[in-house]
Amino acid sequence: MSWDQAALFVLASFGCLTLLLTQISEVLTRVPPIIRAWRRVRNELRRGIHERPAAGRPDRGEPAEDTEAEEVTARREESRGE
Repeated sequence: MSWDQAALFVLASFGCLTLLLTQISEVLTRVPPIIRAWRRVRNELRRGIHERPAAGRPDRGEPAEDTEAEEVTARREESRGE
């Protein structure tokens, strides 16, 4: 094995490692919102179809409590530099 091949192997290895860590990071940043959404779905199913939530009832002119998703989106855009 020549020095050229060794250098290319090292560069390729670090490139693959960087790609793997980036993909793992992307997956891990999406897990918490998915868990929160799943809990919200379970709570809605547990409460029943006919029962409405106590807070944030749009039929009474109160704002809905969906700011958590907006905050997650804003943080994601900030981290990407948009």
